[in-house]
Amino acid sequence: MRAALVAALLAAGCQGWGIDPDLERMIDQAKVETYEPSAAFADGRGTRPPPPGTVPRERRFLVPPGNGYPVPLTRPLLERGRRRFEIVCAACHGLLGDGESKVAENMSLRRPPSLHDPRLRGLAPARLVEIMSKGYGLMPPLVEQLPLEERWAVAAYVKALQLSQNARLAELPAPIRAKAEAQVRGAPR
Repeated sequence: MRAALVAALLAAGCQGWGIDPDLERMIDQAKVETYEPSAAFADGRGTRPPPPGTVPRERRFLVPPGNGYPVPLTRPLLERGRRRFEIVCAACHGLLGDGESKVAENMSLRRPPSLHDPRLRGLAPARLVEIMSKGYGLMPPLVEQLPLEERWAVAAYVKALQLSQNARLAELPAPIRAKAEAQVRGAPR
């Protein structure tokens, strides 16, 4: 008896006798769009501010301390940044960050810039992270390829790469400068 009743209800639903929810009404309903004013609140704003004392879960990576990085600069961080740079960024920007790569050669509309351009060398690490997050020009956002922590690691590596490729002999510490001068002269190390 129950099986017959269930079969009859299912058959009735197939014949258009069932409930047909109008889901389109959710799209057309009255609502406050983002940043739209609203009379429902005393301040007239429709977008509500976060409750006092709340902190976004990624805040520690969005507000860097005095050195410009939200994490300590360590060798493992730079190594992580180098690995991620070589995987995600070097195809276009080149292993040295000079904008020379096979992919760049085939980009006829606009080649990727050299990361050693003085304008780019002057960018703060937070700006590099923002560019990786949002994209810039023909470069797409890299949030899917690089989680936020890795974007900071890549930014740290790019700044180190810029220093290494643009270092002046006089700026090196004395022991490293002596070793470099010996190499330039061809003397044994």
